[in-house]
Formats: sequence, C-alpha cells, structure tokens
Amino acid sequence: MSTEASTIQTFSRSDLAGKYLTFKLGAEEYGLEILKVQEIIKMMEITHVPRTPEYVCGVINLRGKVIPVINLRSKFSLNEVDQTEKTCIIVVQLGEDMVTMGIVVDEVSEVLDIAMDDIEPPPSMGASVENQFLLGMAKTRGTVKILLDVDKVLSVDDIAAVESVI
Repeated sequence: MSTEASTIQTFSRSDLAGKYLTFKLGAEEYGLEILKVQEIIKMMEITHVPRTPEYVCGVINLRGKVIPVINLRSKFSLNEVDQTEKTCIIVVQLGEDMVTMGIVVDEVSEVLDIAMDDIEPPPSMGASVENQFLLGMAKTRGTVKILLDVDKVLSVDDIAAVESVI
C-alpha cells in the first residue's frame, strides 16, 4: 500500500449511512453529516479580516460569539456568483476541538436519510486531484450528492489560519 493511500482514512458504507444536510453550490449538490451542523442562518454582514486566505470571507458576530466564515465556492475553486435570497451560512463544528465555523453556500436543500446501499466510494481521479475530503457519493432520487467530510474540507493549516482571526 502506498504512503498516500495509507493516510486516507477509510470508512465502511455502514459508517457513512445516516442523516445529511444537503446544499447546493451551483448545479452540484453536497451533503454534510447532520451531527456536524449547529445551525443554518441567513446571510448577514461579514467583517473582512486582512491578511487571511482568499477563501476566508471574514467573521460574523453570532449571538455575541465571533465566528470565522469561509466561502466554500472559493475553497473549491468555483466561479464566484452573486448572492441571492437563498445564499446562507451553515454553522458547523469542526474537529476534536469543536471549532465553530460558518460556511457560505448557495442554497440549503434538505435533510436526507441516506442508506448504506446508496453510498459509493469517491471515484479515483488520479494522484493530482485532492479528494481526501470526500466521504462518498450518495445516489438518491436519481441524482448524485457529494458527501463531504467537513473536518477535512479545511486542512490543519487552513484551520490554524482561520483560528488566528478569532
């Protein structure tokens, strides 16, 4: 087994079955484990913080707590689009330290209960494509939802950069 392959955490499909909050970025639909989601809030004023990575929008004041917010489109190198009334922030808990962070998405869809038989491993895209943040691909209602490991969407360095702003 290669070193790269051994560093990627593997999950069984039964570990992945469960409830996911689904959301859209453009035409693609993604899912986050519902247990990682703290809440969904409408877009609010985001205070820009200088000298942060491009994908960091800034911080918000959520009931007296300063929370960093990232733009998932920017993190995934997707084209920027204008915000709409459906654009929102998903507040999630990351890592063992339970870092609270906001993720800007185009639109929240629904909570789905995804069965073990509907989940396949992410496709191999070659060594040059990073996909360690993908839990799997869920086939549901004739579409494919990309299941994200929110703890790995941001690397350790990314989280340290974001934590430095709060």
